[in-house]
Amino acid sequence: MSDRAAAVERWLAWRYLATRQREGFVSFIAIFSLIGVALGVATLIVVLSVMGGFREQLLGRIIGMNGHIVVTAREGMLKATPDLLAKLQALPGVTAVRPTLERQALVSVHGQTRGASLRGVPREDLLNREIVSGNIIQGNLDDFGNKPGVVVGERLRQSLMLRVGEMLTVVTHRLNENGTIAPRYTDYEVLATFLTRRYEFDSALIFMPLAMLQEDLEYGPETVSSIDVFLADPAAAPRLAQELRQSLGRDDLRISHWLGLNARFVGALQVERVMMFIILTLIVVVAAMNVVASFTMLVRVKRGSIAILRTMGATPRTIVRAFFMAAAAVGLAGTAIGTGLGLLVCANMPSIGRLLSTITGAAGSGGAEVDFITSMPVRVQAVEVVSIVTVAILLSLIAAAYPAWRSTRIEPVEGLRHE
Repeated sequence: MSDRAAAVERWLAWRYLATRQREGFVSFIAIFSLIGVALGVATLIVVLSVMGGFREQLLGRIIGMNGHIVVTAREGMLKATPDLLAKLQALPGVTAVRPTLERQALVSVHGQTRGASLRGVPREDLLNREIVSGNIIQGNLDDFGNKPGVVVGERLRQSLMLRVGEMLTVVTHRLNENGTIAPRYTDYEVLATFLTRRYEFDSALIFMPLAMLQEDLEYGPETVSSIDVFLADPAAAPRLAQELRQSLGRDDLRISHWLGLNARFVGALQVERVMMFIILTLIVVVAAMNVVASFTMLVRVKRGSIAILRTMGATPRTIVRAFFMAAAAVGLAGTAIGTGLGLLVCANMPSIGRLLSTITGAAGSGGAEVDFITSMPVRVQAVEVVSIVTVAILLSLIAAAYPAWRSTRIEPVEGLRHE
């Protein structure tokens, strides 16, 4: 195709898009089709990015409290020997290895009794556990490990009407020599409280020094319930867990990864992500149908013009390309505008979230869960944006094909009959 023919086709496409009095209604529909495509693309980007932000925070809280790979004993307690810890630390991609001792217990104070999960960890591990050390509400961690003290979830503190500095009685059990079970009572000072905004952690979890819990439960210094292994790349956990099973070669150990331990939750998030993408894509489909409708009407309005062009020597291919470029331009322009609008909204989403929470009066009034929702976390993923743009462009080109094909069905004689 010559440059002159291409120029003619572009000129015709522009003329078909230009607003004239006779075709004003058709151009009006085309404009709103462009707006529909733009809003559909922007909505897809914003919703999927916000959902990605929430998903990342939820998974971050799961991973932050537990290891990416968890090593436990198949029976009984686990011996965290220096040799085992060294082998785990030597695994490529491992950033930290943290022995943990966990035990269910009752806690009592002011006549209130609650069930709790005791978690014994070394002092440096708690300080490096950002989900706890970075979310301290009351008190501090300065004395953790230096005296009999614990760090409790904020919701558990509230339910027990505790104050930082008060003594908390922890009730566990021990097995007597005659086989009977006897309760064990130990008092600890409440050093600090944390708020992770996950109910199961904030309402039941208590951190205490590992050596202190081992001594109180009459365990040896190497006895733990699990070893948490943290990785630089959490997505590599399944592969590294398999490598670890092969390298250790021990049948008495159970090696799990966070994706397997939270398979239902992670799977539900993935299904929800795919379904939301499909549902929101229907918005772009509806806008694309408007492009089909508006340019099909334009073909009918332009029957006379098409017939004249055909009698002057214009080929059907020229007419098809002109209408295709005109219709595709609406979809492509809408996609470009929608992409820019969506990314702009995502960039300012924290401010928008604060504004909405202020308008609705939800700011600071609904607790941790409401604050989590109104914070509007955003995670823009390049793969998602490219997928959205690709789908929108394909739908726009498909929508442009039908009106272009319809233009070839007009014969010059039929087109000029009513002119």
